[in-house]
Amino acid sequence: MKLLLLVAVVAAGATALYPLWRTAHPDPPQLTVRYRTAAPATAAVAEPSLEVFNQSKKALPLGDVTLRYYFTADGGSYAFNCVQAAFDCSNVAGTVTELDRPTGTADHYLELRFTSGAGTLQPGANSKGIDLQLYRVDHEKLDQANDRSFDAEKTTYKESRTVTAYNRGVLAWGEEPDGKKPDGDSEDAPGAAADPVPALPSGVLFDDFHYTGPKDPALFKHGWLVRTSDGGPGIDDTWSADGVSFPTDKDALGDGQVLNLRAATDGTKAGTKQASVGTAGREFRSGTYAARIHFSDEPATGKDGDHVNQTFYAIGGKGTTYSELDNEYLPNGGWGRLGPKLDNVTWRTVQDRVYNTTLKSLAGWHTLVMTIKDDVVTYRIDGKKIYSTSGSYAPRTGMSVNFNTWFIDLPFKSGERAWDMKVDWLYYNAEDALSLETVDAAVKDYSRNGMNYFDTTS
Repeated sequence: MKLLLLVAVVAAGATALYPLWRTAHPDPPQLTVRYRTAAPATAAVAEPSLEVFNQSKKALPLGDVTLRYYFTADGGSYAFNCVQAAFDCSNVAGTVTELDRPTGTADHYLELRFTSGAGTLQPGANSKGIDLQLYRVDHEKLDQANDRSFDAEKTTYKESRTVTAYNRGVLAWGEEPDGKKPDGDSEDAPGAAADPVPALPSGVLFDDFHYTGPKDPALFKHGWLVRTSDGGPGIDDTWSADGVSFPTDKDALGDGQVLNLRAATDGTKAGTKQASVGTAGREFRSGTYAARIHFSDEPATGKDGDHVNQTFYAIGGKGTTYSELDNEYLPNGGWGRLGPKLDNVTWRTVQDRVYNTTLKSLAGWHTLVMTIKDDVVTYRIDGKKIYSTSGSYAPRTGMSVNFNTWFIDLPFKSGERAWDMKVDWLYYNAEDALSLETVDAAVKDYSRNGMNYFDTTS
């Protein structure tokens, strides 16, 4: 009896002391995050790069992992980009969220989640570097000195406990700003897991133009080219990156940035700059092309009257495979025809084309959709059908997708003036011809989930 009593007392004492023992002898972490920065404390763009290690004995789908990078906002709205990842930036989604309980070094965090396409980390495996950008959409400089997750001394990868990681919603690495640390039994503890990122649809390109400028490395990594080459159309050899920018716009999707293409002139060739951005790839053919575009009937600055062309088009091939689909908005007309007007032109060869003209002002925001199905090309504005071509004018090769603003000619020389065309987002789906309602629903869903860019067309 005494022996049983002694055992009971020892067991009770051990139970009482267990929490203290677990604090002194925690389980090894299931995840480890390493961090480095490529930017100083004062910079136009924060450039954190993160690595995730699977320290457990089980395979870890990256779709179960969430990362949080904490910072103090310096004002305005923030946006993010994935610049490079071993498993492709298309599989990275990010949102910026305000903390419920801010601290002196953190009132916001960038949350990163991953699609199923990011794959699975085997035990002991490393995600390799996920290179990121975090910036103010008004393009003002950042002061990172008081940002919780920033560390100017970590210019090479080192463990960082100020970046937190979660496995199915359970804190598995790091320390949150309020001091919360991982539970010793985090692998099996219940958690409020974030909703999974939707699986990427096949054959789709989506981009809502969250970039810092025409030289942003993410812009090029995501497959865009800013034209600076010689040639036409318009005023030959005047293509410049100077007219390409990504300003805020209150009517834009998500965090409120657009692609702005400005053509400017003083009426002389030497004083003229035209702007164009297009995809480097030429894999676009059948399916749905959609873009939300703001056309202008008046110059942003200077005197009205230019024959300016604001264009969304696809082009590719040559000779017997030449293909081109055009949406050309001319507020003041051109080529001897009055405006404002939208020309929808479908080319079979450089001499053989068919077109339809919509004679009315389209100043403001509109969604333009081109669909190609069963060899028929159909153009729509805001869901309303404009016209369809016969089957002989369907694209016969892959094309690039482009946006530009250019001058047909220079009708007068007095004074400087500039014309803007804005693009909110581009959506392309190779699989089917879709309605505006279907496109809009998909685009809003991508934005809501922090999927500001992905490409599954190749």
